Amino acid sequence: MPDTAADLDLGPRLRVVRAKAGLSQRALAKRTGVPNSTISLIEAGKVNPSVSALKRILEGIPIALSEFFAYQPEAERKMFYAAEELTEIGKNGVSLRQVGTTLFGRAMMILSETYDIGADTGRTMLGHEAEEGGIVVEGRIEVTVGDQRKVLGPGDAYYFDSRMPHRFRQVGPEPCRIVSACTPPTF
Repeated sequence: MPDTAADLDLGPRLRVVRAKAGLSQRALAKRTGVPNSTISLIEAGKVNPSVSALKRILEGIPIALSEFFAYQPEAERKMFYAAEELTEIGKNGVSLRQVGTTLFGRAMMILSETYDIGADTGRTMLGHEAEEGGIVVEGRIEVTVGDQRKVLGPGDAYYFDSRMPHRFRQVGPEPCRIVSACTPPTF
């Protein structure tokens, strides 16, 4: 059974191992019969699977459970990224382009976010162990944190404890672009 330290990096570890095998979340889901949404939640650190569920997922890669926990990906040493090298981790009208391919060895996550017209992070409020902040570059976004709600426009910013329930919703006639950071990278 994995220890607490392994539990903390299980999601990012799965993401790295899956990507290294050249599989999308959907392809892995199809191979294993595990819903794509479950794999997504595991990789985002929102769900810890049972050992049997994890074993089933890993068989689709394929990699043994012991090899999975022994695998130590190297921290990415790259310092500069072209726009096309950012890693897309968003969906459903919300583009979240991450600086770097892996978050192993990183203390911070940086995102270039784009919210299409009417897009949002979902009805369920988000929450994770971190602090996050961002600056709106263009467009308008409604940010809800706990019981506070504010519409932000170009040049406006936010910064909050990510453990507080929060969500983002595009408002206005044009897509919204934000540059944000989260530390530690738990989103």
